[in-house]
Amino acid sequence: MEERLWHRFYEEGIPTSIDYADTTIPQILERAAHRYGDRPALIFMNGRLTYSRLTDQVDRLATALANLGVGSGSRVAIDLPNLPQTVISYFAVLRLGAIAVMTNPLYTSRELEHQWQDAGVAAAIVLDALYERKVKPIRERLRIEHYIIASIPEYLRFPLNILARLKLKRQDPPLVARVAPAPGVHYFRRLINATAPNPPQVRIDMDDVAMLQYTGGTTGVSKGAMLTHRNMSANAQQADSWAPILEQGAETWLAVLPYFHIYGLQIAMLHPIYAGGTLILMPDPRDTAGMIKNIEKHRVTVFPGVPAMYNAINQHPNTEKADLSSIKLCNSGSAPLPVDVLERFESLTGAKISEAYGLTETSPGTHSTPLTGTRKVGSIGLPLPDTDCRIVDIDDGTTDVPQGQEGELLVKGPQVMKGYWNQNEATAAAIRDGWFYTGDLATMDEEGYFKIVGRKKDMILASGYNVYPDEVDRVLMAHPAVLECATIGVPDPKRGETVKSFVVLGEGKEATAEELIAYCRENLAAYKVPRMIEFRDSLPMSTVLKVLRRELREEELAKAEGSG
Repeated sequence: MEERLWHRFYEEGIPTSIDYADTTIPQILERAAHRYGDRPALIFMNGRLTYSRLTDQVDRLATALANLGVGSGSRVAIDLPNLPQTVISYFAVLRLGAIAVMTNPLYTSRELEHQWQDAGVAAAIVLDALYERKVKPIRERLRIEHYIIASIPEYLRFPLNILARLKLKRQDPPLVARVAPAPGVHYFRRLINATAPNPPQVRIDMDDVAMLQYTGGTTGVSKGAMLTHRNMSANAQQADSWAPILEQGAETWLAVLPYFHIYGLQIAMLHPIYAGGTLILMPDPRDTAGMIKNIEKHRVTVFPGVPAMYNAINQHPNTEKADLSSIKLCNSGSAPLPVDVLERFESLTGAKISEAYGLTETSPGTHSTPLTGTRKVGSIGLPLPDTDCRIVDIDDGTTDVPQGQEGELLVKGPQVMKGYWNQNEATAAAIRDGWFYTGDLATMDEEGYFKIVGRKKDMILASGYNVYPDEVDRVLMAHPAVLECATIGVPDPKRGETVKSFVVLGEGKEATAEELIAYCRENLAAYKVPRMIEFRDSLPMSTVLKVLRRELREEELAKAEGSG
């Protein structure tokens, strides 16, 4: 790639281009096991697996899956929270040249059916409670022959394996269940224990599809992004090159970002394993007290998260008395990180937060702020090595806009997906002449730093002016009483759309709508100021704690239709 403006502002030691190792995803684990065999790879409560033991479990499951007919190109669903079984399953499926279909455990039966039918799933690895509650009722309609049933306590040691089962049974809904024997039903740990580690030798090409990662949640249109071994491996190597402060085989990652989301899978599983790190697994991304406890107990050094997690830790009563000083690097993505949240978290921990940007279709990382170079708060930083970018006119989609002007962000690089599964038209619309059209509106400054100003679909057109919800939210989040917020455009007969914000106040905090509107007036142009503020106890969130503005818009439209 030719030199670009942003290359001049890379930190010393960061390459503009990488000599990539053609390492498939299974080979990433093999490499780590060869180098760090006795080092803990996974820690889940009182259970742990070394890299050697993890590889053994992967080979046993791969052998068992092969015996069930899973082979090259087969699609296998993994419907689990962050557990040892999730990591074992992912690498075992890919070890066979099969394709992993990462599935959100919060999906309804209807959503599961759509995704698994669309992907043509042949086997599914499912949590026992999810199987009983969501899969069993629709099993007759699915073309899935084999179900491997996992249970949360099965990789815990005595006595916690017994105590956890009792506690999980009392949850509402229960998080463990007894799955009765039936044709095609197999039990995860029992299957592994009964199978010798002798998987078939399968030739895997770097450009073979490794996984189908379904988009959706924020866009409402669920499509399977085909991510290849090259895409995922290259992005892990890009992430590793960006963080030279990390010591190979010596870091400990807090793995609380969900693995069924591409951000969590890459930045809290694949990159750490590439670097020989230890993963502290957490199934619940809302367990703030658990995060604090694990950081302190395991001396976590790397904490990938999202703004809501950092803000929750900032405001948690246990934070002040906890020792979080082991953290040296955090990665924040999924949503803009408010300045006050960043500054407070860094002051509490001494850590450095690097803001990043990416998408499902880009494996996911494309940009990150430098770790020690110039930090421009509110920007997504510079493109990663070998990542090319353009900003084009939002109307014609081809004309490059002048520096500093808003337009649609386009990216190109080894991490860009192969396309959408069985969706040629959608692929052709998204990838043109090798450029991926992100749908995000951005600017680039004189030093090559990029800033996301909004999504094309989220942009509010109020009295002819463009209003970007992220900008309004960033101002509201800086108010000391605000815990969470989301801004949308609602239909307005005079203005076309008007600005409305939904606000969740922090515990014990108070503020009126008038106070918040006045605060916005001090910090925003008049046309951007919310005309309406609605207080709520909570906001609709995706599994990585990203506000689902689409659901709020749908509610407002339904209200408008009802009143009309």
